[in-house]
Parts: sequence; C-alpha cells; structure tokens
Amino acid sequence: HAPLTGPAAGDGESAKLGAELAIEQINAAGGLLGKQVELIELDDQAKTEQALPIANRLAGEGVALVVSGSYSGPTRAAAGVFQENGIPYISAYGVHPDITRAGDYVFSTSFVGEVQGRAGAKLVGENVGAKRVSIISINNDFGQSLVAGFKEAAAQFGIEIVNEYYYGMADRQFGSIVAGIRRDAPDAIYATGYFFTGGPLVSQLRSAGVTATIVGTEGFDSQNFIDIAKQAAEGVIITTSLDRGTENPVMRAFIDDFEKKAGFPADMVAATTHTAVLVAADAITRAGSVDHAAIRDALAATKDLQVSTGVLTFNSLGEIYHEIGAQIV
Repeated sequence: HAPLTGPAAGDGESAKLGAELAIEQINAAGGLLGKQVELIELDDQAKTEQALPIANRLAGEGVALVVSGSYSGPTRAAAGVFQENGIPYISAYGVHPDITRAGDYVFSTSFVGEVQGRAGAKLVGENVGAKRVSIISINNDFGQSLVAGFKEAAAQFGIEIVNEYYYGMADRQFGSIVAGIRRDAPDAIYATGYFFTGGPLVSQLRSAGVTATIVGTEGFDSQNFIDIAKQAAEGVIITTSLDRGTENPVMRAFIDDFEKKAGFPADMVAATTHTAVLVAADAITRAGSVDHAAIRDALAATKDLQVSTGVLTFNSLGEIYHEIGAQIV
C-alpha cells in the first residue's frame, strides 16, 4: 500500500515503480516458488484512516506478506493489524520507531527516525561545522522522530539549538517561520518534511535572503523537490539511504534501471521500496513456502543481503543496520 493519490502521490508513484522494477527482476529470474509474482497496489493516500481498512482487508484475505510504500503514520497504524494477525509486514521507508515495535512480524528497510536525526546532527556539527542551528519540522510522526534524534545528539557535536518551528502537512506558506529564521540568523537549518512541503519552504527561505546551510532529510530526496524548489534546491544537503555516487554494481544497476523504467532519476522512496520487495522475495525463497511463521523467521535471519540501498542486515527489532549517507542537491 502506498499514497497513489493526494499530495504524497509523487512518493507513491516512486514507491510503485520501485516495487514494479523489483518484481520484473524477480519474474525474469524465474519468479518465486515456481510462480510469477503480481503486484497488487492499494492507495492509502498517506492517511491513517485509509491504511487501517486496507490492512484489515488484507489480513482477512490471508496474504503471505505485505510491503508498505507509505509514510510513518499510516504504516504505524497498519503494523498493529498485521502483527495481531501474524502476517509479515515490511515498511519500506517509514521512520517512526513504533512501526517495528508493533511486534516480531514487522520489519523496516529504512532508518529509524532517531538514528537519521542523530546522523543529521553529526553532519551539521562535524561536516558543515555549524554551531547555531534552527530547526524547522513537519509536526507528525516523521518529523517528531527525526527531531528527537537530532536534539538528542546536538550537544555531542557542539550544536546550540537557537529555535524550533513546526508546521502541518497541509502548509505551503511559511512566512512566519521565514521571518523567525531571519531573526535567528542561524549558521544552519535542520529541516524535516516531504518534497511537497520542503520545496516551498526552501524556496521561500532563499527568496527572503536566508543563506544558512539547509540540511534536510530523506523526505526531500526526490526529483519533485528539485522541480518545486528549482534554483533554491541547489546546495541543500540531505541525509538519505540512496547513495547516488556508489560504485557498488548492484546499487549502480538499480539507479540506472530505475531511470530507464521511470524516465526520471531514482530517489530514496523508490530505492527502499525496491529493497523491501527484494528482501521479501529472498525471505520467501529461503522459507520455501508462504507460511507466515516461516517467512517471519527467514526475514529475522536476513544478514548481509546485497540490495539497492546497500548491504542489509536486520537487528533483533527488525530494523536495518547500515551506514547513513548524505547527498548535496
């Protein structure tokens, strides 16, 4: 399930294309357990109230495994349903820690928000060298978990948090926040959000003459962000799980194959959803069946699997363990 309509539809499209590419590759290699794989797409509109009926429907149908190509809120809501019904569930890019804490049938192929937030603080303090930082964050599961990690590690990297600003999912005008940032005059800005909020935010900051380095998160990792922010996107740094500069042949092949299929550059959402489908296929193959418990056990035992986002291993909580990258737009 993914947001195929609504403001997050750009991410939903990338997630769908990433999943389609993985399934095409799986089928070209002979399919799973001797059968060809078919992608079933369900639209959650990035809303909790849409994700719950989808989860209940799928649980009632007794599916073997489900991949979420959606945001933290709807994924967290659905996770409880799948855990309760003993159905393996993989979150492609939801970052809230409570997703995998739903139980031992839930896994994630993206970084937990707090981990990425701590990496953001390290990037700001050590690489950017900024000491006075203002935070601008979307006020939801995604933003809150990222900010929690950033604030937890800020002092360790010599960062003083000058001010914090929060906005809603529907916000596109940031005049009061921009005015506050101009008063703060920070060395850097740590910003969370999605392409459809980050694009306008960055554009309005630069139009107002704010020159501080902007460090964003994986929600900005999209061609859509560049299309919206245009010139203002230049120089923005993002923490992400997609390494575009990689020389790893598997990762390089994904980047090239995705652009060939989609007609636009690969992004984090596409990469993590492609990864989630490959992880699912690997687990089903090793389980040798579509038995829920057998798949769950195979997922938990996933170790050093080479996928489009790198080499993946799950820890005991069903979270991934590998390096976080940074990209300059």
